[in-house]
Amino acid sequence: MRETIYQAREWPLVVVVTTLLFFIFIAKFIYGNKKNPGRSRSYRLPPGRRGWLLVGDSFNWYNAVASSHPPRFVEQQIKRFGKIFSCSLFGKWAVVSADPSFNRFVMQNEGRLFQSSYPKSFRDLVGKNGVITVQGDQHRRLHGISSNLMRLEKLKFHFLNDIQVIMIQTLNNLQDNQVILLQDVCRKARKQICIYMLINSALFLLLIMTYTTFQVAINQMVNQLLGVSSESEINEMAQLFSNFVDGCLSVPINFPGFTYHTAMKAREKIISKIKKTIDKHRQQGSAEVGNGVLGRLLEEESLPDETISDFIINLLFAGNETTAKTMLFAVYFLTQCPRALKQLLEEQEGLRSNEMLTWQDYKVMSFTQCVIDETLRIGGIAIWLMREAKEDVTYQDYVIPKGCFVVPFLSAVHLDENLYQDALTFNPWRWMDPQNQENRNWRNSQFYSPFGGGARFCPGAELARLQIALFLHYFLTTYRLSLQNAPLVQTFGF
Repeated sequence: MRETIYQAREWPLVVVVTTLLFFIFIAKFIYGNKKNPGRSRSYRLPPGRRGWLLVGDSFNWYNAVASSHPPRFVEQQIKRFGKIFSCSLFGKWAVVSADPSFNRFVMQNEGRLFQSSYPKSFRDLVGKNGVITVQGDQHRRLHGISSNLMRLEKLKFHFLNDIQVIMIQTLNNLQDNQVILLQDVCRKARKQICIYMLINSALFLLLIMTYTTFQVAINQMVNQLLGVSSESEINEMAQLFSNFVDGCLSVPINFPGFTYHTAMKAREKIISKIKKTIDKHRQQGSAEVGNGVLGRLLEEESLPDETISDFIINLLFAGNETTAKTMLFAVYFLTQCPRALKQLLEEQEGLRSNEMLTWQDYKVMSFTQCVIDETLRIGGIAIWLMREAKEDVTYQDYVIPKGCFVVPFLSAVHLDENLYQDALTFNPWRWMDPQNQENRNWRNSQFYSPFGGGARFCPGAELARLQIALFLHYFLTTYRLSLQNAPLVQTFGF
């Protein structure tokens, strides 16, 4: 985490800007109420409350989702109003759901009744042409391209060996008798876990949220997307990307000293590097530039350079942030469950050979897949979705007005005691129970959706699972782990 230290003379400017933004917010809020006649109409919203004037429940919401148990606010409201309730967030009405059927209804009607909705800082940084932010036909096209680039055949023949090469190189950079301070990769988290790691009789102190998972993920993504393998180039991209991610949920003030400004500068440099790679590819051909996704994108698709640049940034963001954090949570949960760690090690050591793992090896990692499923259930990164009603939507006895926020809270379903016994307990064996097999279908299940669903289902879901499985193989068969005096981990990273 970086901190900005303001000189005394800079404070008046900060106060003026903050005050100005506050009054703009109030004016916009009041004007929006007058402008939107729907406010005065009688809608049958789910039961709920308004909360405080202007801010509604925004502070309660943020305090919960930034804590170690994000569904806390949702659970409190469920006790009062039921699994679908309304509240006021950021000056607008919002319908929040922990109901699996309604969540599925929202995801399946993406583009028809609902559309994605993101904060301005996030939209500006990931770009207007990226698969995350575009709508309608353009989204369907880019999502199709993403799915094609990461389909099963590509995983087997393009990604499998590349991931292992990068994984081995990254882990081999850790030297004996070296104390490593592993930085807070989640960036927004406030807690750290201390793990002692023993390699070749050398003691390493790891502070996780972990630099290792960040390095592994960013190395893989930069290599796979851009075809870049130079250590210096990857390190430079990693720093730029760190600055970029810090600004995604920041206050959008584009002025030196603010996180958003630093992030936008990082975006400019990342875009510049992507465009240079595009030019190099066109001049020299894919054989000279590498076999990354960018090369295949230029060869197989016809897209403007701006769209390609935003497309690559979107994949960098989605592929790195979620995968790195899931890797670290898997390691953390395993250190708290020695029985699961022992069984996973036995499975992985049974695969070890002098050669790299094959696709057949990956497919027989049955218990490893249970560990990944359980990690995604408890510590999944996509804990909620933010959507907006495109028109007045009728669902059961409710009528949701056009423009209303709709928030399927996925982790509230994943941690529902009525669906999962001892839901807060890490128990990978639950996925071996025949009764949970229907829930386990992460592509279609309404009870387990770590990769979202509908038209915005994550196209890199299988790639992410492959990366996590290979990381667990190489990381846990190389290191011996024990957890000592660890504070409570913040298992959700927003």
